[in-house]
Amino acid sequence: MIHAPSLAIGAGIVSIAIIVTFLAFDIVNNEPELTIEPTPIIQESGPTKITANTFMKNGSPILGDANAPITLVEFGDYQCFFCNKFFHETEDALLKNYVETGKVKVIFKDFTIIGADSITAAHAAHCADDQGKFWEYHDTLYDHWTGENNGWASSENLLQFAGNVGLDIDEFSNCMLDSKHTSIIANSNQDAKDLGLTGTPAFFIIGPDNKITKIGGAQPYDVFERIFNSELEK
Repeated sequence: MIHAPSLAIGAGIVSIAIIVTFLAFDIVNNEPELTIEPTPIIQESGPTKITANTFMKNGSPILGDANAPITLVEFGDYQCFFCNKFFHETEDALLKNYVETGKVKVIFKDFTIIGADSITAAHAAHCADDQGKFWEYHDTLYDHWTGENNGWASSENLLQFAGNVGLDIDEFSNCMLDSKHTSIIANSNQDAKDLGLTGTPAFFIIGPDNKITKIGGAQPYDVFERIFNSELEK
């Protein structure tokens, strides 16, 4: 069974969002774009304030060169069909051509909207991060995905995945039992909501000039390639 929000966002098309300090719009390719000003506050008016931390905090460790000129922020759910599709069909090429070459760095943030196992899987990834293996565990979760809300992210399986990536099992188990990372997951979910997200995956590309481009859904490689190359030419 595929969760409705993940279907909606997965079938979505690339969209560009504009949020600037003075609510001024710049148009490129007939779509609006978002710019981060030097001040950390992007949006002053309204009940929700979008800041640089909305994109950069409450997530994974950086994958790639921390000084890379472009940042790719992904909001995902480990149970999401289209997140898994992106991981298997697009991510490897992006990592090879842009992350490993020092052009792009990646941050993964949780948006656990499908079910209880979404939260448990996300928590397991953060427990793996305590031992320096967030990304290894992240990859293992997607490699073992078999559907939504069907039990694949059970406690037993998460423990087995921990062994597969070489984690200290006692430390991992204690982290899970203590629900150590509940707050970071909740805060990341709130960040997603503040950005108006309703499904997964969703991506934000932050360019060298702090312009932000939003991509909705598991778009193919060439969509990311076009935006990355455009940003690198500046």
